[in-house]
Amino acid sequence: MKHRSSLSAASARPALSPTVRGMLWMAATGLLFTLLNATMKKLSHELDPWLVGFLRYLLGTLVILAPALRFGVRELRPKAPQMQLLRGLFHAGGMLLWFAALPTVAIAELTAIGFSVPIFICLGAVLFLNERMTGARWAAVLAGFSGVLLVVNPFDAGGFSGVSMGMLLMLASGPVFAGSFLVAKVLTRLERSDVMVLWQHLLVSLLLLPFAVAWWAMPSPGQWALLVVCGFLGAGGHYCMVRAFRVADISAVQSVRFLELVWAAILGFIIFGTTPAGWTLAGGVVILASTLWLARRESRVSPSSA
Repeated sequence: MKHRSSLSAASARPALSPTVRGMLWMAATGLLFTLLNATMKKLSHELDPWLVGFLRYLLGTLVILAPALRFGVRELRPKAPQMQLLRGLFHAGGMLLWFAALPTVAIAELTAIGFSVPIFICLGAVLFLNERMTGARWAAVLAGFSGVLLVVNPFDAGGFSGVSMGMLLMLASGPVFAGSFLVAKVLTRLERSDVMVLWQHLLVSLLLLPFAVAWWAMPSPGQWALLVVCGFLGAGGHYCMVRAFRVADISAVQSVRFLELVWAAILGFIIFGTTPAGWTLAGGVVILASTLWLARRESRVSPSSA
């Protein structure tokens, strides 16, 4: 009797709406990508960035291959190969623009322009996927981006110092990366999540191969260990992202991406003992508040009506 009442109580609890579940998957994505970026930043000081990017995706392919094989080799064949290739081209193109801009762009510019990607995604979701972009979603995205500007404070001394070619290249990478994520959203209707991540990693590593060969240097054993960690973090982050796109509108989960700045500040404090500045704390509060506010609004939508 007691067991039956506990079951009925559990079933009586309201289920999380698809959007809130997608936001939780996206929060996990941001945490994994924050750890990935910190590891890749260390490696990029020791190895060429092109080589690090190539090996990260190559090792990520091997990481995701094992779970993807559980249904057999035949199930690895994509149901939409043209779209898989299109996504790979978008993602590799975005990385090429990003790497080309990296040497000439300051960290404030890099962060602020890089976080324009969610805005391009929301525009693309409305134009190409016919998603309903509510006022609450726009408000959360714009508030989150405002929080990013508070954190990086790009208009302070040493911030934006005029438009440069690097800034234009970085800005151009935004809609290209957005194209990759929008194609991924369409692919969630056709492919398994692990198959999507596998083909993305395989295609991007193949497209980056010429650059890795041109700047090849044999990593040390310690660097190989960190590269393997990058493979796990990258594959895991993209898997969580695909799961987020599968259960929710892509436009609904974009404000959560700004939490990556909060994760980065926490990570810096734990590992390096870096105390966040006042602007960082203020921006983090804005980002966190906008994310929680949107999650609360979206949780009012019943799973059946979402």
